Formats: sequence, structure tokens, C-alpha cells
Amino acid sequence: MGLLAFLNHGLNFLAPAFWLALLLPLGARLVMKKKAAAPTFWTQTAVNFGANALVLLLGLWFFGHDGKMVTYAGMVLVGATSQWLLRRGWRA
Repeated sequence: MGLLAFLNHGLNFLAPAFWLALLLPLGARLVMKKKAAAPTFWTQTAVNFGANALVLLLGLWFFGHDGKMVTYAGMVLVGATSQWLLRRGWRA
């Protein structure tokens, strides 16, 4: 596999983690109350992306291939939990 093919596979593997990480802070602005202590949009996106990418890598390791719906469901659950923690949802 050449370098361009490897980069293409890697970017396509991480695309769901990126888009979910980008959409979570936007959705949280609509659903959760405004908090002065909440991190910036890009900080929330970066933390969510890291958590989502870790779930995708763990799913790849555990199942042996990507694309399992269980992995995507876990990614949504972990991403929502990290967003809740970042926005300090327990103080609502």
C-alpha cells in the first residue's frame, strides 16, 4: 500500500470521529444551558475527537476490522459523555 492509499484509508477511518466531534459542541449549544466556564468550541472538538478516535481504535483492535455498529454506538456514547463532562452537565 502506498503512502496516498494509507492516508486515504486513515482519513476515511477517522472521518466519523471527526464529524461527530464537530457536531457535538454545536448540538450542546442548542440543548444545554450556557455556561461561562465551558471550554472553547475548538477545545471541545479536539477532546471529543480524541475520545472518539480512541473508541474507533479500540473497536478495530477488539473486532479485528472497522465498521461495526457496536463501535459506532460506543463512539456516540463516549462522545456524548465527554461533551457532558466538558460542559459540566452535572451542575445543571
